[in-house]
Amino acid sequence: MTDQQPASVYDLSHEEAPESRATFAVIVDNEPGVLHRVVGLFAARGYNIDSLTVAETDANAHTSRITIVTRGTPQVLAQIEAQLQKMVSTRHVQDVTRDPNGIERELALLKVKGAGADRVEALRVSDIFRAKVIDTTHESFVFELTGASTKIDKFVDLMRPLGLVEVSRTGVLSMQRGVEVF
Repeated sequence: MTDQQPASVYDLSHEEAPESRATFAVIVDNEPGVLHRVVGLFAARGYNIDSLTVAETDANAHTSRITIVTRGTPQVLAQIEAQLQKMVSTRHVQDVTRDPNGIERELALLKVKGAGADRVEALRVSDIFRAKVIDTTHESFVFELTGASTKIDKFVDLMRPLGLVEVSRTGVLSMQRGVEVF
């Protein structure tokens, strides 16, 4: 005799799909309230926004680009994309993470305090990561670093023991390679 129950067509138990990260580039009409509606869409459904950047991209066409980084199961991410496309002011939605021509970058400023060997090591590490020193005093540096979010995360982790004081990040920006415009 086994302890397992026979399989039923009414069995609602299921394996939860693993969450993944997605970056959506959304071209919207540049009008009051659009960002509020996009953020409201996420808040109303309990979705988290990991990163959000917004800027006008074409003054003549009155469009802005919103880049949103979020996490979810494949089903949730598909639902987010569909909801974004349904918004009245949306002109185009692109899932940059699924696009082989998608490029993602982020800018960070990091303030590192240190003296002696830690100061020298901070400069050595910044050189390896191709970070620019944009300000320096006798006690600190401010580094500028551009790249993938994972690169910035690694740089931050290496700077912590060397005297990391402050970090400011822009959030993810995205674009498609090639001449196509969406």
